[in-house]
Amino acid sequence: PPEAMAACQGAGQGATCSFSAPNGEVSGTCFAPPDREELACRPAGEGASEGRGSQGGGPRIGLDSGPGRRERGGRSGPPPLRAHSVAQSSGAATLVPATQAPIAESFYTDTEGEVWRELNANGISQHKTGAFPNSGNPHAIAEQSYTYRIPAAPALTGEVQSALGHPFGIAVNGVVFDPGANEFYQGNRASGWQYEPLRDALNMGLDANHAHVQPGGAYHYHGLPTGLLERLGLAPGTRSPLVGWAADGFPIYALYGPLGADGEAPEMTSSYRLRAGMRPSGTGQPGGRYDGTFTRDYEYVAGHGLLDECNGRFVTTPDFPQGTYAYFLTRDWPVIPRCFKGTPASDFRRRRR
Repeated sequence: PPEAMAACQGAGQGATCSFSAPNGEVSGTCFAPPDREELACRPAGEGASEGRGSQGGGPRIGLDSGPGRRERGGRSGPPPLRAHSVAQSSGAATLVPATQAPIAESFYTDTEGEVWRELNANGISQHKTGAFPNSGNPHAIAEQSYTYRIPAAPALTGEVQSALGHPFGIAVNGVVFDPGANEFYQGNRASGWQYEPLRDALNMGLDANHAHVQPGGAYHYHGLPTGLLERLGLAPGTRSPLVGWAADGFPIYALYGPLGADGEAPEMTSSYRLRAGMRPSGTGQPGGRYDGTFTRDYEYVAGHGLLDECNGRFVTTPDFPQGTYAYFLTRDWPVIPRCFKGTPASDFRRRRR
């Protein structure tokens, strides 16, 4: 089940795991099913066959796990998480200037069928990037081979699904939106204290496009894709062009919504805000004040802004004159949405490398 797959996100084969099932809490170990590329949590006492063989973790060599994609060649297990003890940040992350020309020509195609919209890309932006490797990110940009199929007619499920550990979508230049960092307080994913890459608590080597590079060379956005928005001609008071597609098939726009009665496009605002007071302290808890260092520092307050808990709302646009649910990139947290209102396509699930 999906819960068994989620329980082994970021873990190595043989790691202990647990998840909630209809009949109670299930504990076991992570293994590689023969028909899947992801690890799953197998309850203790079930069959001993390990499918494809060992995929040991190995040393930590990067900041993120790779986005879902169809791989060529072999795979290796995910590196273990790094342990951090930083609990406060002083402001926004320091960004590396975007001065480097793309390493190759950008490739991106969008083919809409009756059932699926197929997106193919090499993950190379048309805009300049920062220098990689750099002091906060040890990886070089490399061409990717992305093939994503998303629903051509997406539907709202009536539920909210977390995008934690899941690429959110892909931009119209073929670069992936992947807002969450694979960095947790004391290296403990289960604690939920996930670091925010847009803050300066950790140096993650982000460039002026709020992007950096994964171990496999995938350049990806953690925040507003500044260079892309400039190329698209986005400007205050003007309606946002299509910026990308979410994994569940709904469109992604940025900052400004449809034109109002005054002919101006209002800025779409997040309904999240910093929590008041102090974080829990004690074993496994960071303590300190809520200041945006961690994802959990924010809370959703319905009606606080113009968008819902997934940074979306129903809109009418030139792309969708009959109206559609759409996601928006915002100036304030979460910037890139952190949950889905539809069903994310399986192509976007993370693959083992």
